[in-house]
Amino acid sequence: MPSRLLELHVENFRSLRDVTVPLGPLTVLVGPNGVGKSNVLKVFDFLADIIRTDLQPALDTRGGFDEVAFWGGAKPPTFMRVQLKATWTSNSTLNAPDEYSLTIRRRSLPSNRDSSRAAYTLSREESFQFKRKQGRGRRITISGEEARVLDRRAGKEQDSGSFGIRRLSSGLSTLPRLGPADGGDEVTRVADRLSSFRVFDVDVAAARMPTRLRVADLATLSPHAENLAAFLIHLSGRDEIWESLVEDARQVLPQLENIEFEEVGGSTDQLTVVLREHGLRRLTPLADASYGTVRLLGLLALLYDPHPPAFTCIEEIDHGLHPQALELVVQRLREASERTQFIVATHSPALVNRLRPDEFVVCDRDEEGASIIPALTVREVEEIVEESGDQPLGELWFSGVLGGDLTGGEL
Repeated sequence: MPSRLLELHVENFRSLRDVTVPLGPLTVLVGPNGVGKSNVLKVFDFLADIIRTDLQPALDTRGGFDEVAFWGGAKPPTFMRVQLKATWTSNSTLNAPDEYSLTIRRRSLPSNRDSSRAAYTLSREESFQFKRKQGRGRRITISGEEARVLDRRAGKEQDSGSFGIRRLSSGLSTLPRLGPADGGDEVTRVADRLSSFRVFDVDVAAARMPTRLRVADLATLSPHAENLAAFLIHLSGRDEIWESLVEDARQVLPQLENIEFEEVGGSTDQLTVVLREHGLRRLTPLADASYGTVRLLGLLALLYDPHPPAFTCIEEIDHGLHPQALELVVQRLREASERTQFIVATHSPALVNRLRPDEFVVCDRDEEGASIIPALTVREVEEIVEESGDQPLGELWFSGVLGGDLTGGEL
């Protein structure tokens, strides 16, 4: 079966006091500003940062536990938790998924009158659980300075040994060093999937710039499309992909005849993207193209990437795009989700109109600032659509039938 993230459960992370988000090949988080859509994406960014730097540095770069933890309610939380279910390792199934859990606990220390900040100490608990071979499972638990390996056979757990680990080190960053027999391969696969998480948002000014033909810039589209020209050159060498991408661009940009490349200042190793357009006697450099055109080409490059990361988030995907482009974008998202997994955030009714109930996650918040995600189940959404006479989802959401305070502000 495809390698997929199935579910995210979060407690006390920013506005996510207690949410469980089901995740499919394409999941679109829909809601007004301030309901926590971006915070769902920040969870994955946090986990990826833990893998790159470890737990304490990942917290420190975000201002520490108190800055990351839920701010609402009468008292600050004493713990923060992230749990994942996925089918990432070779023997996992929907009925026996991989499971990962991280709990960070905060314990207050006696106050120091000379300090303006509350003193506290942190501890973490971690657990990896995955299926190995037929009838066998493995669980690795981490608490304090000990990691313990437990094998499950015939419904019973058998202790397979333990080893030391630094007090606030995360298993995501350290356990991939384990040997295959101890579960290192499985933990490595989980860590690789999480570390490849990409938040994609086109930096239009950077994407307009010419590129030097460096191999490192060709094969992977950067998160802000700074190397858009280089990546488009890379895709142009794949005839079938390139023809489809150009045809899509023509469909949205009727004046477009072709996408080409031109040397900059006579330099053979520096090229820029140029557009051949109807009625113009000269080519249009990407530097002179409209904001929406550059964003569209960045999105198409992303959606035609033949070797994408395990999953990609796109914030406000509709930004700068004409509503007529959204039908095509949603169709290409569905096709690309066969190769990767997408989590998309939007508050565009025009985009939501083109979604199915199983792709649509309604986000809301309560009076204490806590996110409610999902605010409605898939079945509840389907029932509302049926009762409305099959009105488009975007119209139902924008009218308030599917929930959401459209006047909210970003947290």
